[in-house]
Amino acid sequence: MGGATNDADAVVTLAHGGGGRRQRELIEEIVRPRLSNAWLDPLDDAARLALDGARLAFTADAFAVDPIFFPGGDIGSLAVNGTVNDLAVSGARPRFLSLTMVLEEGVPLATLGAVLDSVAAAARRAEVFVVCGDTKVVERGRAGGGMFLSTSGIGELLDAPPTGATSCRAGDELVVSGPIGDHGAAIFAAREELGGMGGVKSDCAPVSALAAAACDGFGVRFMRDPTRGGLLAIAHELAGSCGLTVELDDARIPVRPETRGLADVLGLEAWRLACEGRVVAVVPEGRGEELAARWGAMEDGRGAAACGRLAPRRPSAPVVLRAATGVLRPLDFPADDPLPRIC
Repeated sequence: MGGATNDADAVVTLAHGGGGRRQRELIEEIVRPRLSNAWLDPLDDAARLALDGARLAFTADAFAVDPIFFPGGDIGSLAVNGTVNDLAVSGARPRFLSLTMVLEEGVPLATLGAVLDSVAAAARRAEVFVVCGDTKVVERGRAGGGMFLSTSGIGELLDAPPTGATSCRAGDELVVSGPIGDHGAAIFAAREELGGMGGVKSDCAPVSALAAAACDGFGVRFMRDPTRGGLLAIAHELAGSCGLTVELDDARIPVRPETRGLADVLGLEAWRLACEGRVVAVVPEGRGEELAARWGAMEDGRGAAACGRLAPRRPSAPVVLRAATGVLRPLDFPADDPLPRIC
């Protein structure tokens, strides 16, 4: 990492929370050197723990989405599904959550009630229980949007969780569980009051069943949910960890027309926009289409596609996009997410 994060005059910016290169520098240069240990250092979505014979996964997340209500979800469902999904893609069955709320004075109690109703509904769908939490209230104007939520989660590891990015090999195939970019596009539409523009909705949903299916006999090596930074950030994370080049097939990446239209408005490609109900998995060569078909038969996996592969490392191009013509275009790791506060 060669960023300016360690400069004496440097300050935290929105880019440091955007899921791109700046956030990676913050973690690598500021956080990990101070907190390094065997469970944190892999920087997986959840830490894998062994306690008295139990094989557990443990994770935490915070949510500052703006606006707090958006097409397809709200901060409550996002807080549950975000943590459930981090556990699921780590190869665990989510079981228990905590919920911490930071509320700004003046928030209508009816709004808080609606958010908590959403938390309860999302927890029932994901088959998890909220078992502890905390509430803090801060002065008006200190919590943009009225509230921030934080959730932690504990899950039980399945018998065959992902073996990790370092186990990936050239020829392995990359599969995505459905159309990408819907959450980022929905937040943009809500923020800019473009609700009538195509009716795009967030994909906010639990991915536990999809992740468990991938862990059932497919020899899955790597799994992530593509949130901030989207599919592109996941591809760069994978390439950085396994030392190979990720080739994405432009014609096979699933994108809804309405999401593509909003991405065009932003001047971005959909693979940079966040998802909140998708899974990206790497499986051995020859298993990609099989996993896509398995996911495609599931309610939350419609539109799944094998849309990439791992290849020997090209020194200057860890991630490339293969056009329909066969031409390869390098895709740079974005410095940040173009839409801050999307989760």
